[in-house]
Amino acid sequence: MKPARGKARVKVTASGKKVSYGQAGKAKDGGKRVKPGTAKGDSYCARSLGIKKRLPKKKQNDPNTPNNLSRKRWKCSGSKSRK
Repeated sequence: MKPARGKARVKVTASGKKVSYGQAGKAKDGGKRVKPGTAKGDSYCARSLGIKKRLPKKKQNDPNTPNNLSRKRWKCSGSKSRK
């Protein structure tokens, strides 16, 4: 299954809904874009935590929102990214 344009990954939920998430392409150095446990990861986690806090309570805990799927991929724990 192909993600939406400009997105890196897709997840099909139990109800059959497709959720595309993540930024497509490579990092500036040509490597992987997602590198958990780095300063870049910490910045992403802090930024996405702010996005998460503005969502309604029901969506904050929904594991199938694009923000939560990306946070899982970055291995976010609060505002920090762990290895």
